[in-house]
Amino acid sequence: RKIFETKRRSTTQMEHNDSTRVISLIDKESSEWKDLLSYPSQLIQDGEVVAFPTETVYGLGANALDSKAARKIFETKRRSTTQMEHNDSTRVISLIDKESSEWKDLLSYPSQLIQDGEVVAFPTETVYGLGANALDSKAARKIFETKGRPSDNPLIVHISDYNMLESLVDDLKSLFEKHPIIKTLMDRFWPGAITFLLPRSAQVPNEITAGLDRVAVRMPSHPIAKQLIAQSNRPIAAPSANLSGRPSPTTAQHVSEDLNGKIKCIIDGGSTNIGLESTVVDVFSDPPMILRPGGITWEQLRQYIPNIVLYEKSVHGSQLEAKPPTPGLKYKHYAPQAPMILFRDAPNQIQLLQDRLQKELDGSSHKTIGIIRTKSTQSPDAYARFPSDRISILDIGHSKVDVAKHFFGALREMDDRGATIMLMEGCDEEDEGAAIMNRAKKAASE
Repeated sequence: RKIFETKRRSTTQMEHNDSTRVISLIDKESSEWKDLLSYPSQLIQDGEVVAFPTETVYGLGANALDSKAARKIFETKRRSTTQMEHNDSTRVISLIDKESSEWKDLLSYPSQLIQDGEVVAFPTETVYGLGANALDSKAARKIFETKGRPSDNPLIVHISDYNMLESLVDDLKSLFEKHPIIKTLMDRFWPGAITFLLPRSAQVPNEITAGLDRVAVRMPSHPIAKQLIAQSNRPIAAPSANLSGRPSPTTAQHVSEDLNGKIKCIIDGGSTNIGLESTVVDVFSDPPMILRPGGITWEQLRQYIPNIVLYEKSVHGSQLEAKPPTPGLKYKHYAPQAPMILFRDAPNQIQLLQDRLQKELDGSSHKTIGIIRTKSTQSPDAYARFPSDRISILDIGHSKVDVAKHFFGALREMDDRGATIMLMEGCDEEDEGAAIMNRAKKAASE
């Protein structure tokens, strides 16, 4: 009180230093940290809250496995419990900047979830997958329930080695002997972004193949995916880790936007490398056929199968779509929230897009038009004359490899920017362009 009397300061201004202890680690050697942190670490163990620094901002922390302690965070911040993140049910494990020697311990939780019949989101070189034990019918059903995916839309099974393939395929040795081209293609493109339709074994549940007699299998090249599969010691069935019909996720953040609170774990491995799903090949059809274009192109495959063709409904009929043997054939996919209009590659493509853009601007003063660019190097000033406050331009690359990598993310970003309609510059359908335009056509409303 003498302090307050001396400073003529009201006692109501007293800091809470009697109850809040500040421990400074500034200029302290890391060898001293253990003793200095013994008090706050004991508080965490006792269910109390502690403020601590991270590389981003200071956090207010408590034991994440203690519901009473979690409530103290909300009471301390006077924050409504309706604002609670779903971290109590969805755990994000980041492997970004982690050494591969650390992965085994970090992946112990998600691999155990796979073994226990749960679903886990994980990165591949194509897109993020929503994975479960491919030999467990109950686990497979969880994938469909989580995504809201139709049950007649088959799943692709991911393996880490050829030993796993034996559990999925009926008489693998005989298959390779009768159809050596399959082994040739696997040796050339596996691990990688190509899926093969193969005769299923009796171990594969009907839920995986939608009751059909062939199973879609691939060996991913992404090191985290391979480690998760191997550590789980289970082949993993995995479609893209998004709500059915939404753009496929190419980052862990995209997965979280759709599935936070719906699954127990997301493995964050950063952005995917390819950005579009795998190529699906049926070597048993006559002629051999690419059912879904993807990371491995038609031009690459015809070096080994000269007569291979790309499936087209107008040419090959709609029978495959009635009972699709693989994802990507029957249902509308990849749609953003705002309608997207696709302008195919043509000499007058930019002029057609400009005309439509002007029409949309004239039609409503409330519209924000998103423009997804793939031709900025050819016509950099194509939209300079349009009002900048009414349009939002996103350039997704100067090469088809870049466009493929950023396409799905662009659809989500345009939604985030509040675009009420999107206009996209299409590309030619050679090399990676076939997969880009396949996805763009399915996402487009026009």
